[in-house]
Amino acid sequence: MGDVAAKIKVMPQSPEVDLDELEDRLEAALPEGAEIRGYQREDVAFGLVALLPTVIVPDDAGGTEAVEDAFRDVEGVESIDVDSVGRL
Repeated sequence: MGDVAAKIKVMPQSPEVDLDELEDRLEAALPEGAEIRGYQREDVAFGLVALLPTVIVPDDAGGTEAVEDAFRDVEGVESIDVDSVGRL
């Protein structure tokens, strides 16, 4: 089996959320077997910037649900949305 790469759009609760610290908290929340291979930032509106981590999970891990659930529980996260998914 291979790996799955998913770009997940993480919306912070407010423009005041420190994005570098949020990246650290997302890394710490990853379930076993998942890893982040880079971040992009996207301007949304009114100073709000979304994080778009590219997350790699094993194909047999059941998709991105565990990562999505872990990210939802991170302090400073308003919402998450899977932007794209593909196999490596």
